[in-house]
Amino acid sequence: MHNCFSRIVLSTLLLLAGPAARAGDGLTADEAAAEAARQLAALRQADAETNRRVWADRIVVRDTLRMPLLYKVFGTAPADGRSLYISMHGGGNVQAAVNDQQWHNQIALYAPAEGVYVAPRAPFDDWNMWFRPQMDDFFGALIWAAVCEQGVNPDKVYLLGYSAGGDGVWRMAPRMADRWAAASMMAGHPGESSQVNLLHVPYMIWMGALDSAYSRNVLAARRAAVMDSLARRAPGGYVHATHILPGKGHWMDRADTAAIGWMARFRRTENPRRVVWRQEQVVRPALYWLEADVRTAREGMRVDATVRDNRVELERCDYPRLTICLNDALADLDRPVTVVYRGRTLFCGRLRRSAATIARTVRERRDPGLVYCAEVTVDVPQQPDSTAAAGQGD
Repeated sequence: MHNCFSRIVLSTLLLLAGPAARAGDGLTADEAAAEAARQLAALRQADAETNRRVWADRIVVRDTLRMPLLYKVFGTAPADGRSLYISMHGGGNVQAAVNDQQWHNQIALYAPAEGVYVAPRAPFDDWNMWFRPQMDDFFGALIWAAVCEQGVNPDKVYLLGYSAGGDGVWRMAPRMADRWAAASMMAGHPGESSQVNLLHVPYMIWMGALDSAYSRNVLAARRAAVMDSLARRAPGGYVHATHILPGKGHWMDRADTAAIGWMARFRRTENPRRVVWRQEQVVRPALYWLEADVRTAREGMRVDATVRDNRVELERCDYPRLTICLNDALADLDRPVTVVYRGRTLFCGRLRRSAATIARTVRERRDPGLVYCAEVTVDVPQQPDSTAAAGQGD
């Protein structure tokens, strides 16, 4: 859905009272777009009270867990919607009062020229508080509430964090790569995270050269070299900037505030032609237009896929079954689509636009830029020398 924000706003106004798409499959491109707008409008209406309370009560609630929020709104709302900055505080496995202090400090660290700047309070008081499995759902709910209630453009969502919050950026930027326009890591430890999913997510590394605790400075320099290597092999991808600041320790004297202006230059790539998807420690069911069964997924499993001229090329696929979701921005769905894996054709035929697929992706993704109207699931022959889960790689 190219330029989805303006299209969805307009379509929603026109279609709120309109009829549902006809039952069954075989929608036209215009009918699919209308059905997507209708489904998104219905979901907004169903979630309206929940999303309103996020901002009224300043808290995101998921089951028994709570993520309180501090937020500020800067500047005048642009015609294409506001920006959203999610800024994660430091702390970790310390007393709650220490994390509270870090949280209140975080809201004052950065000030974009425009946008909704949110400092969430981690739902946990632990070393991995920003990348536990529940955080995907928390961030997804926060973004959806910001889109619905704050006029945020889902293509202008930025992730940043300091210290333990920087730990979170290392993990969550690649894990939820299809949600971010850009990300910036400040003074965090990368742990076991990989960077290959950041093909379309501009990424900053900020580190004091003297920040030697847990070898953060050394590891930041190593990961910067990894980003350099990835960018050389994928011209135009893996946009990044690295700042290892001489003479600075864990506190960088606010030099890192330059990250806000840098990130604001970028917009999310909604429908990338090429996707690299590696599962992190917390496995996810989807990234962009690829889906896999989380019951078979494990850390290190990877898919490298390209779609062009109605041909989906799977260069690598560590899953026995893979679902490919498409829309009219990715393929001409009035013509046959071919799926090929290492020279072997796994599927060739027409994919009908389906109201059911639209409804499912709207419900599961809650993101106007990740709505798909057609899908195909293919069985992928596994190679005896499969490198699945062989290690971190890049």
